Amino acid sequence: MLTAALLLASVPAPPVNAPALSQQMVAWRPGEIRCDGQAITDATMRRPDLALAVTDPQRVRSIAYRFAVDDTGRPHSITREGDAFVPFAQDIGPALAASRFPVGAKRAACTVRYTPQFDPLARAPIADLAAYSIFPAGPKLPKAGWDRLGAVGNCRDRPRPAPLLRAFPDFSKVAATPGVRDWSLVAFDTDADGRPVDARVAHGTGNADLDAAAVDAVRASRFTGGARAGCLYPYWRAAGRLTAPDKPDEGQVRPTDARCPAKVEWATRPNSSYPPAYRQRAIEGWAILSFDAAPWGEIGNIKVLDAQPSADFGQQAIQILRSGRVAPSAQGATGCVETVKFKMPDHYGLLAEED
Repeated sequence: MLTAALLLASVPAPPVNAPALSQQMVAWRPGEIRCDGQAITDATMRRPDLALAVTDPQRVRSIAYRFAVDDTGRPHSITREGDAFVPFAQDIGPALAASRFPVGAKRAACTVRYTPQFDPLARAPIADLAAYSIFPAGPKLPKAGWDRLGAVGNCRDRPRPAPLLRAFPDFSKVAATPGVRDWSLVAFDTDADGRPVDARVAHGTGNADLDAAAVDAVRASRFTGGARAGCLYPYWRAAGRLTAPDKPDEGQVRPTDARCPAKVEWATRPNSSYPPAYRQRAIEGWAILSFDAAPWGEIGNIKVLDAQPSADFGQQAIQILRSGRVAPSAQGATGCVETVKFKMPDHYGLLAEED
């Protein structure tokens, strides 16, 4: 048994003068897109969610993806090269699935590499600070970030203006962007009576309907505090549903040597869980899996036969299937096939929220 002294002696000493790490904004930037050996320059690439991190940038590597594009311009068959865990990268696959290419030209063998960009809060783009303040993927935006957002005017001086009347857009009349949570940050001043003046969009995702409705909502609001300058208020719209690609019939992918009933009888049905990053973008999908079952009902040898629009749905489906057990049988079964569908609730998107 090691003594405490020996154990401490075995721990390497920290490097002398090691630089202190500070909070940084992490943004993933897609590089050149190539399909069938040709560079693609006319794609609309959706930005992955930002992260706020205290980490050594050298520890976060770039990530390459392979995919194809159908004749509607939609990416599918999305797979990530390598399976090592990469921090802050959970939204890259969903963002790629929500991206769009020109309609009418199928493309195969496409590749793109995403590279992390680290910016201290003092140098991060203001639009990135605004986006993170609305959709924080981790800790809330710290004071240093808010100070840069509200650097102009006196609206953040205490006592801060309080809303007497807060108006909101009619989100049912705001067109949603499939796979994208749109947002609009409205800048405005107030007059001596607390009426907003000079309302304008400071930053946003470019949803014209939301921008116009957000400005109108701010103009209809009222505040305490008298005349102020440099006030900000955000509104956001839930992502529009992005339906799953067409699914082949299970019979087309069933193993030829399968020894399993066409309909699996479950003793314990698998738990259902949606990949969080795809759920927040309202991206639907499916996965078809094969598996074997022991006579006592335990399942194993799970394989993904197909998953769309991303291999992430296949990995999630494996975890779901592992939580179930089939009904016991004398011989067990091999080559069973099950489809796991990921579908947003029917009421999704009827109402949107503000921050």
